[in-house]
Amino acid sequence: MMHMTFYWGKSVTILFDSWKTDSWLSYSLSLIACFIFSIFYQYMEDLRIRIRILSNKPPPATSQINAPLLNWKPDSRNRRCAAAILFVINSAIGYLLMLAIMSFNGGVFVAIVLGLGVGYFVFRGGDGEIVLVDNPCTCA
Repeated sequence: MMHMTFYWGKSVTILFDSWKTDSWLSYSLSLIACFIFSIFYQYMEDLRIRIRILSNKPPPATSQINAPLLNWKPDSRNRRCAAAILFVINSAIGYLLMLAIMSFNGGVFVAIVLGLGVGYFVFRGGDGEIVLVDNPCTCA
């Protein structure tokens, strides 16, 4: 039976029909997996932002005589591809976390929200100097 309101209990189906919990041990392991997965989401978001900042960093200043006519950076394309791949992976993880919360189990909700908070504190808590304005993903 699919719940449409929050409930508390050990019987929950998370994401797939094969991921069902029927005992306290399987429920606890599932909550730990959701917690770790949400911490990993914050790690991937931090990695993606850092690669994006590195790809947008201006090249070191050179004299006008030695400066190239076209400012072509060979690693810029690789960094942009890496940032795009990380964006896709991170968006998929974010949507999977959202779908797991939509199981409406209170324990799953608490585990994911706490994992996101711990992950933010560990990986992105010192980002006072980093400002990212153009984040088009609504799940971030």
